[in-house]
Amino acid sequence: MQASPEDLAKPVIIGRSSSHFTRIARIFAAEMRIDYSLRVVRDLMSSDTEDYGGNPGLKIPSLQTSRGVWFGALNVCRELWRLSSRRPRVVWPEDLDEPLLANAQELVLQAMATEVALIMAKVAGVADGSAHQAKMRKGLVNTMSWLEENARSALAALPPQRDLSYLEVTLFCLVTHLEFRDVLPTAPYSALNEFCQHFAARTSAVETTYRFDK
Repeated sequence: MQASPEDLAKPVIIGRSSSHFTRIARIFAAEMRIDYSLRVVRDLMSSDTEDYGGNPGLKIPSLQTSRGVWFGALNVCRELWRLSSRRPRVVWPEDLDEPLLANAQELVLQAMATEVALIMAKVAGVADGSAHQAKMRKGLVNTMSWLEENARSALAALPPQRDLSYLEVTLFCLVTHLEFRDVLPTAPYSALNEFCQHFAARTSAVETTYRFDK
């Protein structure tokens, strides 16, 4: 259901409080100091595009504004930045022009997508013993090992004159979500946990803690 013009006095994020992709958008909204409302997608098995803000891919999050609807976390974050009067210094994925940083961002997003696939397969009752399931889980474990090994170097290589980076937000949302959804234990990843503990002190992280919507 599309929001009415009256409802769009402030932006509407369409998603779930338990979703890592939605949390990316909500952290950016908090960092940009954008007042918004959250419209919860109650049934992730729904095939009605209107439940997802009109997204034909049936994915979250979406953002409804007076200018239209934006599909996907990165699109949403860019529009929230444009709406902000603060315009903080953000390092976007296209700014990562070194292999280490570019690969870190790519692998974080791949891991997030893989995690969603594993969670949705479980929700749908798909058997966990299939070759495809095993490959996805192995790929996720390999990716997390790579991120653990390279996280400190990658984060240190980010431009120092920044307020925020898409890499940091997505990495935080990924690592904390793995434990929240019981997909993969994160205790062995000391470097990633150290980063998450530091990032978790930000107000935007405190305000967007994962929870299941009632």
